[in-house]
Amino acid sequence: MDLYNPSEEITYKVSLEKIVGQEMFQLENLTPQMDISHIFIDKTDVNRPSLQIAGYFDVFNNNRIQILGEGENDYISKHYKDGGAGQIEKIFQKRIPALIYTKDLKPTDEIIALGKKYDTPIFVTPLRTSILIASLVHFLQQELAPRITAHGVLMDVFGEGVLITGESGIGKSETAISLIKDGHRLVSDDSVEIKKVDDVLYGQAPELTRYFIELRGVGILDVKTMFGVESVKDRKIVSLVVHLEEWDRTKEYDRLGMEDRYIKILGVDVPYYDVPVSPGRNEAIIIESAAINHRQKNMGYNAARELYNKVLKSLDKPGDEDNDR
Repeated sequence: MDLYNPSEEITYKVSLEKIVGQEMFQLENLTPQMDISHIFIDKTDVNRPSLQIAGYFDVFNNNRIQILGEGENDYISKHYKDGGAGQIEKIFQKRIPALIYTKDLKPTDEIIALGKKYDTPIFVTPLRTSILIASLVHFLQQELAPRITAHGVLMDVFGEGVLITGESGIGKSETAISLIKDGHRLVSDDSVEIKKVDDVLYGQAPELTRYFIELRGVGILDVKTMFGVESVKDRKIVSLVVHLEEWDRTKEYDRLGMEDRYIKILGVDVPYYDVPVSPGRNEAIIIESAAINHRQKNMGYNAARELYNKVLKSLDKPGDEDNDR
């Protein structure tokens, strides 16, 4: 499997137990005796079974969490004398992962009994339907996003997420310490978890190593404790990649920066710089300069092109006649 672009499609799952445990959803379990540890969600969307309540099942996303709001409940109360139990049972028969009622709309005891019969957990939340759907979809997009783990250091430098890569021992962590002392923030050292959400790459540290950095010859440092809370950040969009490598005198390094270079990470093109490392070079300053230059390019200013245009104008300028004599 390629480090930055997995060669095979991986399906991620999140447990219903984890979803229920999120305080922002305010979910009350109406079937608490049911074991939900075996239920996993692998779809980022949810479904409102309005058509199914009306009797249409030819198209039904039964593998998604189902949400019943005020509109569905109003339809049920006006069209079904049994409180909608018959239609809800047809939905349960399709083996849905879970059913959530919004706005504290409680189902009947008969529907709860049907949930137990078909091993389908039922929940209720005080949240409005639109708010629950937006929050739940956002959460699922984060949890089910394509991801990789990259070897490197992720820093927040002047607001840009800079992924510093290179061979072990090249000086990535030492460079990170220099950047932290200059007021920049550490996101992750050594191992960076990168997720793609809506074609945006988000990097963060594994929970176990968050805020820690390894410095050869010194050991493990707690950056948050040593430099304060302003020296760390939990998550950052990956804006550019700076690859540190030993200086190779036989290699041609880009000296102008006329054309941007990119590396693909999970199918997303990210600006990429090769930075040679040698005694006397300050990698922290180089990375700061790369971050500022990247921001300028995003704002429409390219220093290399500006210089190139000035050179062209100077060549087109007529010479001084006195000098010609």
